[in-house]
Amino acid sequence: MKSIIQTEKAPAPIGPYSQAVQAGNMLFISGQIALDPATNQLISGGIKVEAKQVMNNLEAVLQTAGFNFENVVKTTIFLSDMNHFADVNEVYGSYFSSNFPARETVAVLGLPKNVNVEISVIAVKA
Repeated sequence: MKSIIQTEKAPAPIGPYSQAVQAGNMLFISGQIALDPATNQLISGGIKVEAKQVMNNLEAVLQTAGFNFENVVKTTIFLSDMNHFADVNEVYGSYFSSNFPARETVAVLGLPKNVNVEISVIAVKA
């Protein structure tokens, strides 16, 4: 059985997908980009500002489903350029205190709305 997770505290989907889907004790969050959920406009101000907005959007979806970053077991980070890795990693790391999730980071040719970073998450509750 699956449940669709939707919150106004994160950007509305820009295509035919859900913000997140919960299946049992697992939560699958679609890739989040640096959209302001209040305006649905892209956040600007550099890669760290973008990464912080992405993480805040992920946090909003996690909280709506009753999860938090401690429940995250897997993330995927998509970057427009690997030169952004250190800055994104710094922001990303500030949201986790221990028991870090598994992760891969890849550079891609393009991302939605030409953003610099997109992150997706899988979380589990025991």
